[in-house]
Amino acid sequence: MGVSYQDQIYKVILLIPKPVAHTTRIRNISGTGKTITQAVDNISVDMESSVDLLHLKVIIFDKKYAQHGVTDSITGFMRARDISPKAIVVICDEDLDLFFPKVQKTMEPKGTPLYDSFEKNAGWNPQVALTRVWQVYRSIHSFTHDVAIPIVKSGKSTVIEHIGSAMIKNGKMVDRISSDETLLFNAFNGESAQGKIEVLDHASVLIVNNTIKNRSKLTNNRPYLKSKIKLKVSLLETRGNPSNQVIKDELVKLLTKRFNRMLTKVQTREADILGLGQFFRNKIRRDQLQHWRTDYLPYLKMDFQMDIVIQNEGNLKMTKD
Repeated sequence: MGVSYQDQIYKVILLIPKPVAHTTRIRNISGTGKTITQAVDNISVDMESSVDLLHLKVIIFDKKYAQHGVTDSITGFMRARDISPKAIVVICDEDLDLFFPKVQKTMEPKGTPLYDSFEKNAGWNPQVALTRVWQVYRSIHSFTHDVAIPIVKSGKSTVIEHIGSAMIKNGKMVDRISSDETLLFNAFNGESAQGKIEVLDHASVLIVNNTIKNRSKLTNNRPYLKSKIKLKVSLLETRGNPSNQVIKDELVKLLTKRFNRMLTKVQTREADILGLGQFFRNKIRRDQLQHWRTDYLPYLKMDFQMDIVIQNEGNLKMTKD
């Protein structure tokens, strides 16, 4: 389902699969209304069957609407319960009237579901944020936890193309992070980074496992956080004859630079997509937690460390450290 908002009017676009002989056809149907519920109802009036949104898998918001704020829509979804709170939320970087016809054309004739791009057992990649309706709703009412929502556009040879993630603060898109930064966002929040390939100056490595440990403290009313991410990687290719230590140093330098760039955006925009405030909920009085984004987050000092373990060297003989 696609949702856009302009001149006080909502426009809803639905891609509805229709099984036919030996294949599935995709119907592109749209409607408008003063509310999303009215727009869906107008679509249902003109259809030969009722529209049931309970099995809706993906909700795509127009970027302009996301920048305006999706609080009303998300709150309505949770209140009405017509849409599953587990539905994935996505932001589209192009006009929905252009996006959906292109997606529909790419999906035919097999009718490959758009949801497969976000399904962990199908096309999901650790560079893609996975955020659901209930998580966006939680962030709207949380003092210490914001969310990142994937940004997509229609692909040239694929159904869609991922171009990073949106930083959502109080229901509004305030900035964006790249796909590479989204990988660290996922790793920091406990999602597996397994399968991601990093290309370095002297080697290419495959991430096979990741874990994270965090320690927080509050000194003189100033937050301090120490985070250590442990990555297990497997060598894929090497250039020349680099040592293990050279490869480790290059990977640490690359990922640390990305994380610091993302952290700068988090503190500048006061959008806590990393959930850093969660580590201080038992250290800050509740009446002060509501000021976490403005009084604490911009002044947080973070010690970010990475521990790289080259788990499998394959048939290559590497020089010792």
